[in-house]
Amino acid sequence: MKVYKTNEIKNIALLGNDGSGKTTLTESLLYEAGIIKRRGRITQHNTVSDYFPVEQEYGYSVFSTVYHVEWNNKKLNIIDCPGSDDFVGAALTALNVTDTAILLLKGANGVEVGTQNHFRYTEKLGKPVIFLVNQLDDENTDYDRILEQLTDIYGSKVVPVQYPLQTGPNFNSLIDVLLMKKYSWGPEGGAPTIEEIPAEEMDKAMEMHKALVEAAAEHDETLMEKFFETENLTEDEMREGIRKGLAARGMFPVFCVCAGKDMGVRRLMEFLGNVVPFVDEMPKVFNTRGVEVNPDPAGPTSLFFFKTAVEPHIGEVQYFKVMSGTVHEGDDFTNADRGSKERIAQMFCCAGATRIKVDELVAGDIGCTVKLKDVKTGNTLNDKNSENRFNFIKYPNAKYSRAIRAVNEAETEKMMNALQKMREEDPTWQIEQSKELKQILVHGQGEFHLRTLKWRMENNEKIQIVFDEPKIPYRETITKAARADYRHKKQSGGAGQFGEVHLIVEPYYEGMPDPDVYHFGNQEYRINVKGKEEVTLDWGGKVVFINSVVGGAIDTRFMPAILKGIMQRMEQGPLTGCYARDVRVIVYDGKMHPVDSNELSFMLAGRQAFAEAFRNAGPKILEPIYDVEVFVPSDKLGDVMSDLQGRRAMIMGMTSEAGYEKLVAKAPLKEMSSYSTALSSLTGGRASFIMKFASYELVPADVQQKLVKEHEEENAE
Repeated sequence: MKVYKTNEIKNIALLGNDGSGKTTLTESLLYEAGIIKRRGRITQHNTVSDYFPVEQEYGYSVFSTVYHVEWNNKKLNIIDCPGSDDFVGAALTALNVTDTAILLLKGANGVEVGTQNHFRYTEKLGKPVIFLVNQLDDENTDYDRILEQLTDIYGSKVVPVQYPLQTGPNFNSLIDVLLMKKYSWGPEGGAPTIEEIPAEEMDKAMEMHKALVEAAAEHDETLMEKFFETENLTEDEMREGIRKGLAARGMFPVFCVCAGKDMGVRRLMEFLGNVVPFVDEMPKVFNTRGVEVNPDPAGPTSLFFFKTAVEPHIGEVQYFKVMSGTVHEGDDFTNADRGSKERIAQMFCCAGATRIKVDELVAGDIGCTVKLKDVKTGNTLNDKNSENRFNFIKYPNAKYSRAIRAVNEAETEKMMNALQKMREEDPTWQIEQSKELKQILVHGQGEFHLRTLKWRMENNEKIQIVFDEPKIPYRETITKAARADYRHKKQSGGAGQFGEVHLIVEPYYEGMPDPDVYHFGNQEYRINVKGKEEVTLDWGGKVVFINSVVGGAIDTRFMPAILKGIMQRMEQGPLTGCYARDVRVIVYDGKMHPVDSNELSFMLAGRQAFAEAFRNAGPKILEPIYDVEVFVPSDKLGDVMSDLQGRRAMIMGMTSEAGYEKLVAKAPLKEMSSYSTALSSLTGGRASFIMKFASYELVPADVQQKLVKEHEEENAE
């Protein structure tokens, strides 16, 4: 296979809602480029994309598929991404290692929630976008309505390059207003017949051509001057203008295909090869030190590994992008993240499960390799002249969590190994062994996401698993000051155990002044601060420990033991057994014995005194509150707001964003555990949301009573 130079390589992400036809388009692109001899069909389970068993079982993409096509001496590396937002990790990874996005629209549906989500990701990453309307042979396709939709949402930057002469089952021709030609196909598609535009279409075509010329001229001063003088540009000038407009996100061209019938696909590849920006024309990537890394084939070599696939009979297939330099088979590298040495023994260009052996890849190219010793997704390999490390892909927070357990407890370790392996393939999985909740938690992007995990675990790994509702990590704190004392005394022949601790507890807040005097009943307690320790707790919040003992009632050497006892008790709050936080403890008095006092005695006395004082200090339960952003179509806004309010959410505000309403709220985690399923059902899959931890807040009194009662019943059992 030819070695392509950096200025002959284009990297493209293929995005779109579920059902928009990405897998079918992939088949047509590969067929036209001669990579495959016949086009596969999803129904026959023989496509280049969606070749994993779980994808064939469910009929939708779970993983991205990396492939390439060669066209007109250009190499187009394309990553076909899953459409469902549950598999957003694959789309974000693809957008980060490619330079242009094709956003596929289903002719009958136009702009869908997946379109909106994917466009938002391109916006955040500043990637050029080409809209591609597919399935023009569907009887419900209305191309003019789709153009209107796109313009309403994304504005005047949307510029059609093609339009169909008719849509529905008789679709077989379109007008290209860039080349000003008519393209038509026979029933088998493939190579088009190219003719002059019919007279009856000329006015419409000229009007759209002028709009395209103007949009192309807008991003280059020389072209703009020529446009004002002549109102026209040559074909090459238009290509140059469109390329600059794309790179600046100043225009979003709209193309047409019918991928199922292989119509319009060759013309699309021609445009991608001729007009889409090259790797070296896009903004540069920065390494973790903030140094710009140029895709220079002559520079030091760095490879960024962005994807791992585990394939039967092969093991791990590692996909990488050459960030700089040139890589050859047999080259030695150092893993910048793990310190290990690696050799690239074999290198391939990808076409799904088919791999084509290559000896060399240059900066900007994408390839894969096998049998590496210790490379994980997100790692960087450097040659001896390079010191790069990359960490530019940012994944969204999880939105759906479940506790997971193996039906056969003996298979727990095997299950954990399988989960870690799956996380290599999809970094949006988060696996957590919660000591606090005594559960293994799996955090993902939605119910769909977890359903595929269960299928793979049970069918590929042969481990039967069960999902449970995750427990909520509540916190306990106090609302007023209280005091208590406790004497630990134990005699059992020889030296005994003795320790007595008197202490005061009160709520702690940042910046509170040192204590002075307290009143309990008719008694006054004056505090003289002799020592102070502030401990930031692993589970959030703080405990502040003050030694105010005078006259040597308790030796200073026993203070760490008292604090240790208090910390132990804070791991099991008295109301629900959850962690306690934000407490100040003042030890002001006590007693010790010259022989029987030791660290264990004071640890136990401190623990018991703290527990009693905590129970008398108006203990309250805190619950985790999350910031939630919901992107919802205007006609469903009322339903979504009512549903959120029913979940004890507080609506913080609303804004309109490109055809959708953005609803901002604060909601308790307890009420959000199945929100992704509920939101999908409420809006017919047209809404999406993101959430992240905000703070801990007091639960309402009725909720607290219920939680305390549940905890008591659990303990009784």
